[in-house]
Amino acid sequence: MALTNDIYPSDQGHDSSKTSSKEKVHLDGGNHQDVDLSSAHNVPVVDNGFGGGEGSQNFRNMTKWDTTFALLTNQVGLGVLSLPSVLKTMGIVPGLIAIIGIGALSWYTAFVLKQFYGRHQHVVNVVDMTRVVGGRIFSIVSGIALLVQVIMTSASAAVTLSISFNTISGNSICTVGFIGVASLCCWVLCAPRTSKFVSQSGIPCMVSVIAASLLVMISLGVKNPTQAPADWHKDIKVVANPDFRSGLNACLKICYAYSGNINFVTYMAEMIDPVRDFGFALAWLEVVSITFYVIVAIAIYCLAGEYTVSPALGSAPETIAKIAYGIVLPAVFSTGLAFGHTGIKYMYVQVMKHFKLTGEMTANNVRSWSIWMGLVTIFWVLCFIISNAIPVFDSILSIASATTISWFTFGFSAVFWFHMNWGQLFSSPTKIGLVLVNAFLIAISLFMNAAGLWASITELLDLFANESSAIQGVFSCGSNALF
Repeated sequence: MALTNDIYPSDQGHDSSKTSSKEKVHLDGGNHQDVDLSSAHNVPVVDNGFGGGEGSQNFRNMTKWDTTFALLTNQVGLGVLSLPSVLKTMGIVPGLIAIIGIGALSWYTAFVLKQFYGRHQHVVNVVDMTRVVGGRIFSIVSGIALLVQVIMTSASAAVTLSISFNTISGNSICTVGFIGVASLCCWVLCAPRTSKFVSQSGIPCMVSVIAASLLVMISLGVKNPTQAPADWHKDIKVVANPDFRSGLNACLKICYAYSGNINFVTYMAEMIDPVRDFGFALAWLEVVSITFYVIVAIAIYCLAGEYTVSPALGSAPETIAKIAYGIVLPAVFSTGLAFGHTGIKYMYVQVMKHFKLTGEMTANNVRSWSIWMGLVTIFWVLCFIISNAIPVFDSILSIASATTISWFTFGFSAVFWFHMNWGQLFSSPTKIGLVLVNAFLIAISLFMNAAGLWASITELLDLFANESSAIQGVFSCGSNALF
């Protein structure tokens, strides 16, 4: 007797022994297409518009290793810089439990995305998935939310770059100018149209963030933080006692570190064989990122103690911190590239669909490239405005997490799971357990929207009201440097 697969049901739908070699696949436009399902684990089974053709560029060119590096570029960057301060706020034990636990949940929800994609291979982004579940209205709402998240995350990259430039140069020009320089550089990086370019920045991204983190750790092992007195004794909290707002903002920073799920479907749509290979890339991502996050968070906090700051590179002695900010620049630029590319690609697909130009999406002609570069420009102008409206690293992370990250990392995947398993929710003890897990994910997403947004916005307003703060409001020339 065959055993049912409660956890990974979608893979059953792609067993060639259970399907005919040809099936009609329903696409969003109401069309039907004959596709070959007999080799579902070897080639893409549905033409999603990215396959290219004569005179066009083939977007579906990512191998499992290309995808692995794209995922690492996408996730291991800005988020890790806030995690040592999470341990300062929560204490070592609660902080590590939160980092590992939220990481495990993000791994599970990412695998649900892979399952859902296996059943609906015509989708090219997570918004298309919401259209499958809830129709046009749901896709409009989620599309707006996607743009909010990727713009906020890309803006956080611009803010971090401005912090780097201010810290390295001693605030040589206005912070607004540095944010403009950062946005212009990211505009150039987002010019290529394929996700494979994102994957090619994976190695420089990883090398830079690892090297910068190691430099900070070694320097703190040799010398005290700049702000620490000569007779300083570390005050390490195993279990801290934060107030509600501080504890919630710490959790929001962890959610931000795992915010890459929003881009995963975009990468699957450009893989050669996503059904077979995405799980491999995802496993590499989660093992590397969770391990790296834990090591960096606990090492820097235990060395810097109560003088741990966010971004974490500022915890080092001043000269070393400036060097570290120079080293980490490729990782920060890569974050702007990865999230910017996803947002621009979403807008590009929508514009091409609206004007009935989907046949030209991968074409190398003046019209398609003009549309793409126009959208790149619009996207980074918006990021420039948001960066200057919220020029504080911690606040932009927390606000982004509270508004949309909770849904794209946790909530939407839970909705997709219920959609796939509706009608058999209580068919086995495993299913009942997964019902509880996914219901919890939806509940926590709703909670983050309400309480999380309150906590992050009130913290930002308190900072603006603080007369000792260099940042006194939006579009401020005040330095956001750490020294």
